[in-house]
Amino acid sequence: MANRTSLQAPSPRSTEEDPLTGDIPAQPKPDNKPADSMPPAAAPAVEPTPGQVAGPVVAVSGLPSGLRRFNDADFGAAEEALLACCGSRRWALRLAVHRPYPTVSSLLAAASEASYDLSHTDLTEALADESSMPQPLLGMRAPGSQAAHTALQAAHAAYEARFGHVFVVSLDDCPAEEMLDQVLVSLRARLGNDPDEERSTAAEELRRIALHRLEHLVASHASAAS
Repeated sequence: MANRTSLQAPSPRSTEEDPLTGDIPAQPKPDNKPADSMPPAAAPAVEPTPGQVAGPVVAVSGLPSGLRRFNDADFGAAEEALLACCGSRRWALRLAVHRPYPTVSSLLAAASEASYDLSHTDLTEALADESSMPQPLLGMRAPGSQAAHTALQAAHAAYEARFGHVFVVSLDDCPAEEMLDQVLVSLRARLGNDPDEERSTAAEELRRIALHRLEHLVASHASAAS
């Protein structure tokens, strides 16, 4: 990954390109044989993961198109798409291997549970991934005065020096005109946390960010497929 020094507020994934499109095999065309002579279609294989025995991904009927495409995607493509939501590889593997999901809600619930189960090492990996993304400092592109942007940049530098990773916070419902002030207030408040308290806070913010990204990932597949 290219080096980055900050986490941009969670932004919608592009709907112009579906990251799983090329990894779902095209359906074969009918060969005019009688219906009773057609061989049954094989279920997509799931790649085994360490310590687990993978079985086939069983099709679930009546799904939204975005979730169906996620369930049917090649294991490696699904894992990479999940890693774009949360940088913990164990988190991504856990969600990928437990496909198919019958509803978007069940997928989000599984993602939330996996986030709560992140170990110290998993969280360190996920925070390091956020730190490596090529994005500007959180809030720096929001409208505001030069003085406010200078203060925000200084607060980011102080946070990274104290905790060793970029500042993460979920800003899903924050209007653009309030973003700079909200990030600055949050930064200054969390600078007073001790390291263990801040890790817990950062883990919760990462969980919320991952759910937002995952929900948008599935929704973007639905848009691309329609």
